[in-house]
Amino acid sequence: MTYFAEYLTQQKNAYDSIPLDQVAQVAELMTDCWRNDRQLFVFGNGGSAANASHFITDLGKGSSDRVQRDGLGKRFRCLSLNDNVAWLTALGNDYSYDDVFVGQLQNYARPGDLVLTMSVSGNSPNLVKAIDWANENGLKTVALVGGKRGRLAQLAHHALVIESEHYGRVEDAHMTICHMLCYYFMERLK
Repeated sequence: MTYFAEYLTQQKNAYDSIPLDQVAQVAELMTDCWRNDRQLFVFGNGGSAANASHFITDLGKGSSDRVQRDGLGKRFRCLSLNDNVAWLTALGNDYSYDDVFVGQLQNYARPGDLVLTMSVSGNSPNLVKAIDWANENGLKTVALVGGKRGRLAQLAHHALVIESEHYGRVEDAHMTICHMLCYYFMERLK
């Protein structure tokens, strides 16, 4: 029982480190993206890839249903770059795994679009390459990272840091941020 109580205490500490002012800034970026018919691209590796898919499902369906139902405007234009397995494997095989996200951005992204990536380490080469390309091509960039911060915290226009290096705790906190953002549009946007 002691292990589980300690785990929960550490998880609460991770949640307490969520930078709420920066979450609000990302909500503003997403609102601008939505209102101006821009595209939101989200991606990550491993558990962060699963979080990216979950986030886009909630935003693309739940948040879009609400804004459309209440006559607030159009649906969200959002895409998880993790979800096209054939394209991911083609880019990884023909070029390199470092190109699996940047290769998709090169086809889809336009200046003014929004890119959000999640990484506990902040140093995944494929994420770093995609954020670097996005910055060079006029996209707005956001990185959710763990306590190591890594290169992504330096590159992204907005870096939200969870003060933990524990993968599970950071990924849970990142998903909490994603839910906060989705439910902002489902419950608070007017």
